[in-house]
Amino acid sequence: MPVTLNTSDADFEARFAAMLSAKREDSTDVNDTVAAIIADLRARGDAVLCELTTKFDRLDLTPDRLRFSAEEIATEVAKVSAEDRAALMLAAERIRAYHARQVPEDASWTDPEGATLGWRWTPVSAAGLYVPGGQAAYPSSVLMNAIPARVAGVERLVVCVPTPDGVINPLVLLAAQLSGVDEIYRIGGAQAIAALAYGTETIPPVDKITGPGNAYVAAAKRQVFGRVGIDMIAGPSEVLIIAEGEQDPDWLALDLLAQAEHDADAQSILITTDPALGHAVAGAVDRILPTLPRAGIAGASWRDYGTIIITRDLDEAATLSNRIAPEHLELCVDDPEALATKCRHAGAIFLGPYTPEAVGDYVSGPNHVLPTARSARFSSGLSVLDFLKRTTIARLTPGALAAIGPAATRLAASEGLQAHGASVEARLKALNEGKAE
Repeated sequence: MPVTLNTSDADFEARFAAMLSAKREDSTDVNDTVAAIIADLRARGDAVLCELTTKFDRLDLTPDRLRFSAEEIATEVAKVSAEDRAALMLAAERIRAYHARQVPEDASWTDPEGATLGWRWTPVSAAGLYVPGGQAAYPSSVLMNAIPARVAGVERLVVCVPTPDGVINPLVLLAAQLSGVDEIYRIGGAQAIAALAYGTETIPPVDKITGPGNAYVAAAKRQVFGRVGIDMIAGPSEVLIIAEGEQDPDWLALDLLAQAEHDADAQSILITTDPALGHAVAGAVDRILPTLPRAGIAGASWRDYGTIIITRDLDEAATLSNRIAPEHLELCVDDPEALATKCRHAGAIFLGPYTPEAVGDYVSGPNHVLPTARSARFSSGLSVLDFLKRTTIARLTPGALAAIGPAATRLAASEGLQAHGASVEARLKALNEGKAE
């Protein structure tokens, strides 16, 4: 049974705070193991990738077989049905069209003192995209990671996907093909992240790594950050639904279960002003859950982390939503646009009963790689901007330097940085003596 909270109860705040602070991830400390893997890979390169692929994926590889060949990709892609191909192509087109609108513009202007200022955006040269592997691999995640990188102009895209027992989901390879991925390697785990960051004899290093993974992958991303950029550290997925009015309890139950079936550590929360609706949704979950192929996973998630919260009104619901800062926020209310303006912290917002979060996972267009574990308070989902760098540009005329340079020398002196001030003062002196124009 899920936890049921009511904002009218005297102990609500304590119970709500406990829900917010509950740890939903495996607490096993993997940092030492990951550090050892990274150090070993830096020392021995491809040999480590082959050894660990044998150990964890039961697949014997040699360095020349780490990468999928063009022939292997073609063979696997040919297995994809016409219907699946069409669905994946639609998703790719919509994701590409959405992210194309995110491309920022360069800027340049001249201020009143005569200084020309601005910035330009340039892509990282190479990006590594991690994809969880086996039959459970998610082709949609390939699209969501690779297409924004391509739209940004990244020249080299690399996918690492583990293939336990040599099994690969053909849709993953098709998604990579549709996204313009250059290289696909059948490796996973912390060793794949280390290879992307430091390179091996076979795999040149990249500049940024994105994509979800298990605890070892997350720890590896933390440890290589600084050597390369990363997108985020993803935790268990979550959905918050705010509902009122004439909503279909079965629809809401299915939305909650769609999140719960991701992982036993996922969290599904319903906030409603109507206790009867909350009760009906809980009943619908109990009825639908046993029919799901992943009932064991979804059931554990709903049992351990499922929550129903009864509020006095929608303003109170929005306040709680902002404290939760959910990865996914569904607003199934009469005026979702108005409520959305009050919900400041969310990775993605889905407006109205005909916009289920599951559509956002695949084909609506916005990215499904989103901040979890309340990090939507300060971060955003994956976008084109994650694969771009902003470089500032400045050019001063002699007149501009004469106008603002003296302030620079004063500030340099106040910080005790003599050479800083002198580098400006030398030019000002030349201007005063008429030696520069």
